[in-house]
Amino acid sequence: MTDSSEDNASRQTGNPAPDPANVDQREAASVEASWLEVEAELSRPIEALEADDPLEAKMFGQRRLQVPRTVDPAVPLMMVETAFLASAASLVYLVNYYFPIGPLLRLFFSIPIALIYLRWGNRAAWMGALVSGLLLSVLMGPARSILFVMPYALLGVLLGVLWHRSAQWAFSIGVGSILTTFGFFFRIWLVSLLLGEDLWLYATTQTTELLEWLFIKFGFLAQPSLELVQAAIIVMVLLNSLVYLFIVHLAAWLLLDRLGTPIPRPPKWVQVLMDYE
Repeated sequence: MTDSSEDNASRQTGNPAPDPANVDQREAASVEASWLEVEAELSRPIEALEADDPLEAKMFGQRRLQVPRTVDPAVPLMMVETAFLASAASLVYLVNYYFPIGPLLRLFFSIPIALIYLRWGNRAAWMGALVSGLLLSVLMGPARSILFVMPYALLGVLLGVLWHRSAQWAFSIGVGSILTTFGFFFRIWLVSLLLGEDLWLYATTQTTELLEWLFIKFGFLAQPSLELVQAAIIVMVLLNSLVYLFIVHLAAWLLLDRLGTPIPRPPKWVQVLMDYE
């Protein structure tokens, strides 16, 4: 009855009955037009708003300026790469701890964090170091997580800084070796604290026996002093750190060039030795 009455009314007035599809399209167009008006109003500069209504400009102008208009498309990519490289560094450390295959994986503890710095800067590198430490804290416990952060995560940030500033290999290897040496003694202190035993005394005893054997071998009839033993420990740790940092630089040079993020060139004798053009 209602449809027939509407048809009769439309015939009496001479106007056709409205089509529901057309009504929906007109409503959608009006909604779209209203949103376009809202966007146009929000995009108006504050000066134009002050000319129309100074009170509204005072109340809402500052808030409108604080609302971000667009999202930088590089931000999601930075977050994804930072999380991926941080988890890669953590998993390499995890695999090397439970399935040690020699010093091979140890070379790649710091390179992912350094790559984060080279690609996304200082803040992303520190976030990557923090995320890798938190991930290892969940997987292996806080103690082993601290042993990764100091020195390997911090070394990654340091190498990223030096490589980003095009530091020479001699300088970056020297500074990195100092940090790695400090990390060795930090590891001895922390493990001794957790185990309740003095590992420094054990290292001193082993080094004393080595020096006594060398003295006897070379015909020195003398007992090595405590200062000599401790100096020998520091020198051996520093030499080990220098060799380690050199190999890390070599691995990063060969790997990061292929990833499109090169590091400073090595000395000429290294390039000749590697036959790299």
